[in-house]
Amino acid sequence: MNIKIKIGIVGLGYVGLPLFIEFLKKKIDVVGFDISKSRINLLKKKKDYTKQSKKNEINLIKKELISNNDKILKKCNFFIITVPTPITKKNSPDLSAVISATKIVCKYLKKNNYVVYESTFYPGLTEEVCIKLIQKLTKLKPIKSDNQKNLNGFFYGYSPERINPGDNKHTLKNTIKITSGGSPRSAKFINKIYKKICNAGTYQAETVTIAECAKIIENTQRDINIALVNEFSQIFSRMNINIYSVLNAARTKWNFLNFRPGLVGGHCIGVDPYYLTYKARKLGYQSKLTLAGRELNDNMHRFILSKFYKNLKNNYKKKRFKILIVGLSFKENINDFRNSRSIILANEILKNGHKLDVTDLNISIKDFKSTNNLNIIKKPKTNYYDGIILAVAHDNYKSLGKNYFISLLNNKFKGVIFDVKNMFNEKTFLSI
Repeated sequence: MNIKIKIGIVGLGYVGLPLFIEFLKKKIDVVGFDISKSRINLLKKKKDYTKQSKKNEINLIKKELISNNDKILKKCNFFIITVPTPITKKNSPDLSAVISATKIVCKYLKKNNYVVYESTFYPGLTEEVCIKLIQKLTKLKPIKSDNQKNLNGFFYGYSPERINPGDNKHTLKNTIKITSGGSPRSAKFINKIYKKICNAGTYQAETVTIAECAKIIENTQRDINIALVNEFSQIFSRMNINIYSVLNAARTKWNFLNFRPGLVGGHCIGVDPYYLTYKARKLGYQSKLTLAGRELNDNMHRFILSKFYKNLKNNYKKKRFKILIVGLSFKENINDFRNSRSIILANEILKNGHKLDVTDLNISIKDFKSTNNLNIIKKPKTNYYDGIILAVAHDNYKSLGKNYFISLLNNKFKGVIFDVKNMFNEKTFLSI
């Protein structure tokens, strides 16, 4: 299949931007589109809002290669869609972004072009929703067989993202990439394209649906394992046993799975299980273990608050407290606060009538305020707070040291610090 490829990446966030940069580094003809004008303007100023790219990588991006005008996709023949697939308030798949992105691509899709999806999908979504939509809007037929006698068709595939924000080791090029295609020929070609940028290699799945399944169980498995450790922590807490001491002992066994307790948020682990169970319900199967793990993790903030309030009330003879939450992103060393359980925790505190400040050195105060009403501050007050929750273990907070956070308490003997991720291994601090 000797065709000159021009790649169009739809979505330049945590997934699309690394893809775009790796194709640029390999001198492959690529353009990038994102609906966010502010995101595009920042990239044109050589600024990465995700803070995941190196400066020399961002400097590769030329202004004419990126746009928030979809006309930039006009000459592309290989489209990669990397938009978010979140959940609704009822924990059902929210496909609005992926449907919108598909409609944009349909404006420029021509016969024998390729469309590849990287977003988290439930098994079957690519072919049952996206490909059918493309067929309806373009009148092009999906090519599902190498023997298909069709002069007016398009190729398609699915290659799930495995980006781990904040992780400089398991990057796009250093992680095996799963690829797939609607036909053997398209699968082989899509795999060939991704091999150009993935030093760790690729794994060509047998079908698109198998690739979808692989993606969704990767994060569901992590979610369940974290839920199990979170349950252990709640049991041991009632026995006044430190869960981290238990884990330190247990992980000396060679096959012990080293998961740690905490708040589980983000747009992968906290979302993917609901996509799988949604599909299961459609098939008449009511998930048990998967939903149990998700429910436990979704309610972990209540366990933390119960323990936190109990200690505050034991130390202070009052009903309302001055509280600080440190860390608002959904995991350490990133600035992404989408679906962050720290924010759920904060809103729960406000509901109870306490005075609350929140802070995160990694997050833009302006960006945070645009979507949240919480009182985010750059520098917490010293000698002020009754209680502090260290919710996210950012490296820059570790470097400040435990004494810095003790200095923020109005009374270091009565004040309560809840170190959720056990950053400081300090016995006087509360931990999960």
